[in-house]
Amino acid sequence: MTEQIIQQIINAWLAQNKTVTDFFTKYGDEAYLKEVAPGRNRPIYLLGHLIASNDGMLPLFGLGEKLFPQYEAIFTKSPDKTVADIPSIATLKNDWEKLNNTLQDHFSKMTTADWLSRHSAVSDEDFAKEPLRNKLNVLIGRTNHQSYHRGQINLLNA
Repeated sequence: MTEQIIQQIINAWLAQNKTVTDFFTKYGDEAYLKEVAPGRNRPIYLLGHLIASNDGMLPLFGLGEKLFPQYEAIFTKSPDKTVADIPSIATLKNDWEKLNNTLQDHFSKMTTADWLSRHSAVSDEDFAKEPLRNKLNVLIGRTNHQSYHRGQINLLNA
């Protein structure tokens, strides 16, 4: 039963990834440079932000180093339109696909015990007090995070 629940959560994460991917194949590349609404982020920035955020799961889960560590400064620590030189939409689409394939490959090999174990940002002592601070909980949070930003990008009137 626990395995089924974990697979449902992974499937929800995959579905969010597919929806984001589908959005970034919907329009010509220039459309993703427009703000989703006046004074708001551009889809190109939001895609970079999602890559930077999801890339953080690799070290957080003990699965290796980030694939795109340079994106943190551009898409997490800096607001949209404050960094002049950002990767192209084509580069971001490729990186999104590479990251998702890498994560999906790792996730398919993780056991129930792996999912319910602590992530690297929580100490053994804190995890003993709060065992819900596990990798599965992080994936739930990242799935919700993607859903939130997917809602934003859907505002684009291309």
